[in-house]
Amino acid sequence: MDLTDMVETETTKKNIHSKKLSIQVSLNGLSFCILDQSKDRIIYFKRIDFDKQLDPIKVLSKIELTYEKEKELNQAVDEVVVLFTNSLFSLVPEEIFDEDNAASYLKFNTKILKTDFIAFDKIHPDIINVYIPYANITNYFFDKYGEFEYRHSLSVLIESLLKQPKDMDGPKVFLHSHLDTYELVIIENQKLLFANSFKFDTKEDFLYYLLFTAEQLNLEPNEFELIMMGDITKDSEEYNFAWNYIRNISFMGPFNSYHFQTANKPEKELSEYLLIKSL
Repeated sequence: MDLTDMVETETTKKNIHSKKLSIQVSLNGLSFCILDQSKDRIIYFKRIDFDKQLDPIKVLSKIELTYEKEKELNQAVDEVVVLFTNSLFSLVPEEIFDEDNAASYLKFNTKILKTDFIAFDKIHPDIINVYIPYANITNYFFDKYGEFEYRHSLSVLIESLLKQPKDMDGPKVFLHSHLDTYELVIIENQKLLFANSFKFDTKEDFLYYLLFTAEQLNLEPNEFELIMMGDITKDSEEYNFAWNYIRNISFMGPFNSYHFQTANKPEKELSEYLLIKSL
């Protein structure tokens, strides 16, 4: 056996037992998921919704408490990815993006503090998502795991939707709901037409942002296809209200091939679309 064979063997052995931990962090809640990559099996899942929106300091306290209570989270893992879900982002065409002036893309719609760290994700093929992760939380996970990957959840959503089949006709409107917010992504011919997030308090707010966006893009409510995912279901008040105005509504079909070993499997896998897609 030569050196190349030894390296390949060691790499194969490492991959056989690799585990990947995905964590979604928002000011409204947390989700954790561990994938056994050798068996395509999710061996741990936990979701925690807060009673009210917290600040990043209190969210970190919730994370620390979760690690104290959940012994499964303290097992060894090979990869860690953390998703930040917030409205502190701006999408920028790659051709005009300047990393040295990343904060300038956020200053018009986000209050930036001197202590804020500016991060960015490159979204295939030519989009940059500039955003603010929570520095205290990234520091906590760095102390715990060393190097790890972190991304904005909208980046994961857009990338996954751009990989949809190329034979899809006409613009597709994708709505991903998470508690009292939703991300709206509109794609046509594998190109991103629109992406943003909206906070809503009532079903009227929910519908207004959707119809106003469609109007600005000259999309007729009786013609475009609306594909939903996330926390929303057919029993949701927002879904039933939207049905009065938009006739072509469906839900995202199967989107992963993983099996849930854990007894804490989410009631609806679509509610954890982003968490699972990041695995």
